[in-house]
Amino acid sequence: MLDLPILAGDAIADEPLAWPVVSHEVLAEGVVQDFVRDVVETPGGQTMKRDYLLHTGAVGVIALDEAERVVVVRQFRHPVGFRLVEPPAGLLDAAGESWLEAAERELAEEAQLTASDWRVLVDFMTSPGCLQESLRVYLARGLAPAARPEGFVLEHEEADMEVCLVALDDLVDAIFAGRVQNPTMVVGALAAHAALRTGRLGALRTPSAPWAAREVKHARDEQIRSLGGQPRPR
Repeated sequence: MLDLPILAGDAIADEPLAWPVVSHEVLAEGVVQDFVRDVVETPGGQTMKRDYLLHTGAVGVIALDEAERVVVVRQFRHPVGFRLVEPPAGLLDAAGESWLEAAERELAEEAQLTASDWRVLVDFMTSPGCLQESLRVYLARGLAPAARPEGFVLEHEEADMEVCLVALDDLVDAIFAGRVQNPTMVVGALAAHAALRTGRLGALRTPSAPWAAREVKHARDEQIRSLGGQPRPR
């Protein structure tokens, strides 16, 4: 028997926490992400340097039809050298747009679909040791054809993107076999499968449910500004 503290019930939760930031420096600016360095004071009174990427955050959509097939896109990703099986997804970079509106926009842009039933499937942080990005994945059902938003034009990787349907069970098999590796796809598909197979659909959160990571991000951005940094609107 392991002699360790036991977390149970509501105690199983990530805890917002901030250690004092002594200094903030922008090392490089990118198209989407800025590479920064913070000097942080630890509870023991020491300091440590942490380099990481600022990020606007994103949303993803597990769009599920009446036959339990998932709408996926096959998209080239230059950094990893793969054409990945992914859900429709995109950045939270439009001023005044809610999280749900961003998800609706991405579904229309990438898959030319709309949905009548939206629920929060899961929230996660992509790589919290080196990247600020947090991502909310929605479950969208009641699918119907939709036009792409006015003025939207497919370009770059999206111009070569293929939209497909994949049976949810087959997608889960592909994930466990190591053939599907996009983190939003892996997290979202496994969460959707678990929700459907364990009767949790009714317990899924509403589309506008609080998102703690976004609140912490905005507070961190204000802290950066107080140190002379100028994070771009995110």
